[in-house]
Amino acid sequence: MSGLGNMFDLMKNAREMMGKAKEMQAELVKETATGVAGAGMVTATVNGLGELVGLKFEASAVDPNDPEMLADLTIAAVADARKKINDIKQDKMREMTGGVDLSSLGIDLGGMM
Repeated sequence: MSGLGNMFDLMKNAREMMGKAKEMQAELVKETATGVAGAGMVTATVNGLGELVGLKFEASAVDPNDPEMLADLTIAAVADARKKINDIKQDKMREMTGGVDLSSLGIDLGGMM
């Protein structure tokens, strides 16, 4: 019978973890991270879902003779912002799991975030 009890405890814990993950997902929508490129020539802001919600260009970044530079800086700023928001997600995931790295156990909650 102890095997069934352990299984029920595991299922209960999994449900609690799923509930916490949903709460965290709702919190993450409110989070933002800002990335920069070209020493601040381009600034990109993403929300907790990784969606681009803001983009700013310094006048010096807009060179009609070099549109590729602006494109490259934009891509770099967005990538920087997404890396930062992913770091925030990982920190929140560690908080939720009590510091346990579930990915090392083959468990990926990333799709829930």
